[in-house]
Amino acid sequence: MTNSLSLSPSIVLVLLSFLLGASALFSLSLGRFDFAPLGSMQELFIHWGWLEGETNPMMTSILLDVRLPRILAAILIGAALAISGAAFQALFMNPLVSPGILGVLSGAAFGASLGILLSDEIWVMQLLTFVFGLLAVAIALLLAKGELKQNMIILVLGGMITGALFGAFLSIIKYVADPYSKLPAITYWLMGSLANVNGELLYWLVPFVLTGIVILTMQGHVLNALSLGDDEAKTLGISVEKKRMLVIVVATFLSAVTVTLGGMIGWVGLVIPHIVRLLFGADNRLLLPASALLGAIYLLWVDNLARMVTSIEIPIGILTALIGLPVFAWALKNAKKGWHS
Repeated sequence: MTNSLSLSPSIVLVLLSFLLGASALFSLSLGRFDFAPLGSMQELFIHWGWLEGETNPMMTSILLDVRLPRILAAILIGAALAISGAAFQALFMNPLVSPGILGVLSGAAFGASLGILLSDEIWVMQLLTFVFGLLAVAIALLLAKGELKQNMIILVLGGMITGALFGAFLSIIKYVADPYSKLPAITYWLMGSLANVNGELLYWLVPFVLTGIVILTMQGHVLNALSLGDDEAKTLGISVEKKRMLVIVVATFLSAVTVTLGGMIGWVGLVIPHIVRLLFGADNRLLLPASALLGAIYLLWVDNLARMVTSIEIPIGILTALIGLPVFAWALKNAKKGWHS
């Protein structure tokens, strides 16, 4: 499992981290009101007391209340989806696997739609999104109970069952929803958007999301061992079932959180690990953190396009699909080479 660009892992991660920081800084300056990137940072530093000077109240409000939460949400969601997809692909040893393989996205979509139908409070929708996302995966695990050790395909089939089940429930919700108020809200949410990110919830979730990303990053050597087969992994001292369940639980948690924050945003967890694998090789010790960083960069720039291309904001889920499809078609041609590099 070699690095395709012949760069050391530390250099790759440093370069991606620098690119992410530069992208975040530049994104602060983008919007209907144009601010210089360094001026935006100076304004925030003055507001936080890190520099002396007078702040511009309007500029501070735009940066803190609108742009900064949105940029942070794009970074967290992109990183969480990408590293979850990379972890699932390594776990199932299949580069065509996405974070929704166990039904978490279908369950979360149903939960959000149910919350929109039952209440006008956003916290109700967000709570039900998270709960039903986890419930869907719990059902898939329950269906595979006793068979997971012998055959991971049983777990995939369980995920297909739960995905279809909650997809049917979602159709029922859309059928009975008020076509003039509730149905448009459900439809818009399902397309994914960062326009209405809940800053309070976002900041509360940051440590949990970062913890999940760190935990998955630390499983790189474990996933490398599992790719050799269960018997070989056990001889290396790996507790196969416990580690496999840990990866499933953490990746599921991260996927559910992304849906809670920004709705249904597809293709990130499928496409980004492909690109990283083709560029830097299939060693999960590098693949996982690099996927998180590149996923954050990717979704940040897609969100910039969503809010800047037209006068009316484009749902980000539409753009990730439009961009992800041709990229995935290209990556698919090189999948075999990238997977075995």
